[in-house]
Amino acid sequence: MTQDELKQKVAQAAMAYVQGVPVIGVGTGSTVKYFINYLAEMKSQIEGTVSSSEGTTKLLKEAGIPVLDLNDAGIIEVYVDGADEINPNKQLIKGGGAALTREKIIAAASKKFVCIADGSKRVDVLGSFPLPIEVIPMARSNVARAMEELGGRPVWRESCVTDNGNHIVDVHGLHITDPVKMEQTINNITGVVAVGIFAMRPADICLVSDGEQIITF
Repeated sequence: MTQDELKQKVAQAAMAYVQGVPVIGVGTGSTVKYFINYLAEMKSQIEGTVSSSEGTTKLLKEAGIPVLDLNDAGIIEVYVDGADEINPNKQLIKGGGAALTREKIIAAASKKFVCIADGSKRVDVLGSFPLPIEVIPMARSNVARAMEELGGRPVWRESCVTDNGNHIVDVHGLHITDPVKMEQTINNITGVVAVGIFAMRPADICLVSDGEQIITF
């Protein structure tokens, strides 16, 4: 199977977790696009969605699926999103699509976080994928210096401005053996808006396509 077929297969598997759910949190990324396609087939059965990015909001509206403000929706029963890396403890690196802050907010507001990904995203230790950090623009260099002290090689994603008007610094060369501690440490750097480690609030369920099979853990 191609990678796109694997993504489509795992997106379809996620539909089992949103049956009967009135308001669904929807993430961002290539795998989630397939999930939105399947969600469109049952749009008459849901009240609406809460979106993690302007790009996802556009796709949802084009599919005729209502998009609600999180402040009005309240607690979300189920949030479905992808990942750039997944370790065995369901801790993630996210933010390749620069939506990590809103993704973290929706994950925090959700009772159940279902992560969907193809098998290439599974790793033993997080860090091979460059770690995205959303930063206040004036703090970009300060945050980069702090990440160098932590052993990383920060690179400004120059062409990117987030939906929140901020910058992204991608940190290469990290070997994140204690994701919770690293997440807390980076959160405490002045100027950081959010870091793409999802360890303090990991996924509750991971669905990973592995050939013809869907692995659930």
